[in-house]
Amino acid sequence: MRLNLRDIIHTPGAALPFAFALDLSGLDFYGERPFTQPAQVSGSVRNMADALLLTGTAQTVLDLKCDRCLRPFRQELSLPVETLLAETLEDEENDAIVLLENGEVDLDELFTTALVLAMDSKHVCRADCKGLCPRCGADLNEGPCACRPETDPRLAALAQLLDKED
Repeated sequence: MRLNLRDIIHTPGAALPFAFALDLSGLDFYGERPFTQPAQVSGSVRNMADALLLTGTAQTVLDLKCDRCLRPFRQELSLPVETLLAETLEDEENDAIVLLENGEVDLDELFTTALVLAMDSKHVCRADCKGLCPRCGADLNEGPCACRPETDPRLAALAQLLDKED
C-alpha cells in the first residue's frame, strides 16, 4: 500500500491515519512459511514541525515449528514501528530516515522489512522445551527415553576402573 503524504508534508500538526492487511504468506524462512494469516497494520503519519513521524503497529499470528522438539505451535507477534520520513536527506549515511518517493511512502515494504527483521532465528515452543533424544528421537518433553547415557570417550578409561571396583 502506497500512502500519499503530499497533503500533510507542509502542514504542521496534520495527520494521516492508515490501516490495511499485509499478506506475507509468500515469504519463505528456511523452508517454512510462518505467515499463514495477513498481518493487520495500523497507525498514522503526523507532521511534527516539518518532520514526518510514522507510528504504527503490525499484529499477526505465526505458525511455527519448534526447533527443539519439532512440534507445530502458534506465536502472536505485535510489532510497534516508529520511523521518520523525509523528501530529501542532507546526510546520505542516515539510514534511520525513510525517503519518500514523489510524496508517497511504501507501507508494504516498510512493514515487511520490520516484520522480517523482528523474526527470531530460533523458534522454541516454550522456554523449558527439552527437545528430542539425539539417539532414538524420542520427545523428552513426554518423559525420559530408554537410551543409556553415552560415556564420553575421553573418560572411558575411568569408567572401566569404576566397573572393575563393582
